[in-house]
Amino acid sequence: MPLEALRHPITPAGLHYLLIHYDIPFVDAGAWALDVEGAVAQPQRLTLDDLRAREAVEVAVTMECAGNGRALFDPHVVSQPWLRDAVGTARWRGISMRSVLEEARVEDSAVEIVFTGLDRGIEGDVAQEYARSLPLEEAMRDEVVLAYEMNSAPLLPQHGYPLRLVVPGWYGMTNVKWLSRVTVLAEPFAGYQQSRAYRMRAHEDDDGEAVQRMVPRSLLVPPGIPEFLTRARTLRAGICVLEGRAWSGQAPIEHVEISVDGGATWEPAQLAADDLGRWAWRGWTYEWEARPGAHRVGSRARDAVGNAQPLAATWNVGGYANSAVQWVNVAVAEFGVTRERARSGASRPRPARPSGSRA
Repeated sequence: MPLEALRHPITPAGLHYLLIHYDIPFVDAGAWALDVEGAVAQPQRLTLDDLRAREAVEVAVTMECAGNGRALFDPHVVSQPWLRDAVGTARWRGISMRSVLEEARVEDSAVEIVFTGLDRGIEGDVAQEYARSLPLEEAMRDEVVLAYEMNSAPLLPQHGYPLRLVVPGWYGMTNVKWLSRVTVLAEPFAGYQQSRAYRMRAHEDDDGEAVQRMVPRSLLVPPGIPEFLTRARTLRAGICVLEGRAWSGQAPIEHVEISVDGGATWEPAQLAADDLGRWAWRGWTYEWEARPGAHRVGSRARDAVGNAQPLAATWNVGGYANSAVQWVNVAVAEFGVTRERARSGASRPRPARPSGSRA
């Protein structure tokens, strides 16, 4: 998602970030069904029509790749080279995962739920279907959705048609696309994507900690206009309203602050109303009197339980969770003082009215 698309409260489907591990499977929805199996008293086989006939739920969710910011780590990490654009927010409509599990009557021995997609490939020399698990208590959260619509339209093939999992607050790898099976296990899942991938490891021999919920992050719409080749930003002097969005999978966003001098000083931003709900990003604005010269502009967020966005992230083998502050170098030039929003690019001086002209 290009960062100027942060202006959209709900990200258009074509701008929402995507990470596809293997090939996009071709799915005949008429022949497709979801199997619910394992440690359940009443296994289920649900068609898309079955799912659509049930009570629907909808939730707005910010989804971020665990590798967002990976390309900014030093030493370099070999994997998908995301800068800061692997994020998006959508409205997901479907049925609650909890209702499906309750109907299947999960057995007392259950500890984890495995979600398996139709996409298949080789990773770490292991041929596999993409699969991830959740602890039972996480899968039973009311807001966990088996989604068949995104932004009021059927899922696009690249977004997991006909059905995908949506787990608010967790990094994107959790949200299995092209869902085909839900398996209830009486022991922890040991599949590749759980036991080898998506772990915070300090070195190759480190077992590491599992990557789970999104850490706090704020991103800003780069102010001004870009130079074609370097993307360096230029802004006309004047009052500029900086804007951006902040989120955390661990607790609601409570505070965002802005620096226009590379972190020497910080000022609080104004948080927008939390209209999209707990699991979506929250907008913010900051009125900046942009004076001529070179400026380094950044924002940082803090959530309600005190988790704060760092100035620098800790390197790890997989390049995960790099939520370091985004700095934007901005050259402010004196071309007249006016009021503008960052979204309009460079501000336009108001033309002088000729003597004797009518209003």
